[in-house]
Amino acid sequence: MRVVQFRRSRVMKFSLLGLLCLACLLVTVRQYKGDTWAGLVRLGSSTSRGEESGQEQVQAAVRQAHVSHTGVKPDFLGQGVKGNYEPVAYSGGSGPGENGQAYHLKEDQKREEQKLKGVYGFNQLVSDEISLNRTVPDTREEECRYWDYPADLPTASVILVFHNEGWSTLLRTVHSIINRSPPQFLHEVVLVDDKSELEHLHERLEQQLQKPYYAKVKLVRNQEREGLIRARNNGAVAATGEVVVFLDAHCEVAYNWLPPLLAPIYEDRTTLSVPVIDGINWDDFSIKPVYAKGSHSRGIFEWGMLYKEGTLPAKEAAKSSHHSEPYNAPTHAGGLFAIDRTWFEELGWYDSGLWVWGAENFELSFKVWMCGGRSVWVPCSRVSHVYRGHSCSSCHSGSLANKFAGVPTTLRNYKRVIETWFDEEYKEYFYTREPLARLIDMGDISEQLKLKRREELQEFRLVYERGCL
Repeated sequence: MRVVQFRRSRVMKFSLLGLLCLACLLVTVRQYKGDTWAGLVRLGSSTSRGEESGQEQVQAAVRQAHVSHTGVKPDFLGQGVKGNYEPVAYSGGSGPGENGQAYHLKEDQKREEQKLKGVYGFNQLVSDEISLNRTVPDTREEECRYWDYPADLPTASVILVFHNEGWSTLLRTVHSIINRSPPQFLHEVVLVDDKSELEHLHERLEQQLQKPYYAKVKLVRNQEREGLIRARNNGAVAATGEVVVFLDAHCEVAYNWLPPLLAPIYEDRTTLSVPVIDGINWDDFSIKPVYAKGSHSRGIFEWGMLYKEGTLPAKEAAKSSHHSEPYNAPTHAGGLFAIDRTWFEELGWYDSGLWVWGAENFELSFKVWMCGGRSVWVPCSRVSHVYRGHSCSSCHSGSLANKFAGVPTTLRNYKRVIETWFDEEYKEYFYTREPLARLIDMGDISEQLKLKRREELQEFRLVYERGCL
């Protein structure tokens, strides 16, 4: 992968500092594990922001793990008392799509509208007419406005993987992150281009990111098409914040979304935290809640590895003092979550043997729970997401189809996860549902099994029977 950066005013400064930093690194690097240096090399060569990238590589080599603050939780201030990171106002504006309202095109735009739907899978022309800085509705329950969060939360690198993404949907995601995140906690936004072909995502994007507004945005380009899972790994390796937050490239974060997502990780660094997802309508780009008001859902799974969601059990709900507090969840949909970067690395990132997309949410959830961590859903962190409602020419698999020779990649991924993390008796539940999986070559899982042996793992059976999975 190639890291592209754009702060040219610092070129001379970092050129002079670079030799000193490298000399210091040669002296100190022997103190660190060999795999830390290997991870640094994986960043690859860089251009344009090369000098600063070199400094970031040195920072990555000496990065210390974020420390848990056991028992330190946000404070509920009481009804009507606004929390420390709440905005002054929650809506405003009268332009197209403001406050998450539906927007409809004129009749003479219908032809272009249909054309772009066929390219992107959603109404790109509607998106293009909505401001990159539009306001959004506050879909949280009212109680969420009355929490104070710690002032020293860990810093976040927000990672967006994209392939042939629409211009306005990509940049509106970036703008919403910059506009609605406390700057002291937003370390950077890492854009990972998984070998896009559309013209606007090359030189035009690089020129756009040179503007001062995008000073915290870093662009990483994969040298070949990798698929979502490996592209996210590349983003995590390139990131330099204490926490990595993964979002899709067609999202809009809501008010005060980041502190509630970071707070569970601040308390316990082995926490994976998940925001509640609202829906952006693919046709008119209106924003509405996906879940019923006042309800709590969480990710679960069935033995054929079908992802499902169910209502939070009463015994879990009873553990909370306030309805808006985070709660335990066996798994998550996979698209949007936050995790301590060093913990993610200790868990082996995503299994790099997983292909393209699928099962990575289960793999990470099982690893987190069985390695002594936890997974929580966070009601006060809301992120809106566009679900495609149309076939799209830009969504093709491209060169990935040639790599895998017709193997059903998702089923293969499931088998890797099952053979690594399930106890023998539970494996049979999966194979009963998916007998074809017995015949699929899942590749080498020796590294995954090595991780399993290295960690003080709880058996799948015990974690499952305790209700965590």
